[in-house]
Amino acid sequence: MKTLVAYFSATGTTGVVASRLAKTINADVYEITPEVPYTNADLDWRDKQSRSSVEMNDKSSRPVISGAKVDNMDEYDTVFVCFPIWWYSNPTIINTFLESYNMTGKKIVLFATSGSSGFGSSVEDLEGSAPGASITEGYMLNGIKSDDELKAIAEKFL
Repeated sequence: MKTLVAYFSATGTTGVVASRLAKTINADVYEITPEVPYTNADLDWRDKQSRSSVEMNDKSSRPVISGAKVDNMDEYDTVFVCFPIWWYSNPTIINTFLESYNMTGKKIVLFATSGSSGFGSSVEDLEGSAPGASITEGYMLNGIKSDDELKAIAEKFL
């Protein structure tokens, strides 16, 4: 079986580390791209009416993903899902991604980036979106210095 690194990156930070992760463990990579890209104004956490604030306050929000789906999701036994932490959880587009596939029997490992917080309620907030899968809090990717360090961390979850 194979490993997939799926990531959402609103500003590029998570994307850089997720791409490195995929390369270091020889995994396939898939970018979770929103149909409507996020602007700086959308990401303003101080504005209660900003798009990201509205989405995070509505746990049923499911931003639409653009582009092709992962054609061969059934071939992957482990899926690393990488995302920035928003409001102490995952952005709801991660729920959209997981709900787009049958994840039964898969190991889903969460990797994230954050300016100041940990995973918060991410595992709990994603469990209903991937019934039958095992969701594990993986690792915060902030401050990873080398590809060897990144590989060693990832291999603990394979």
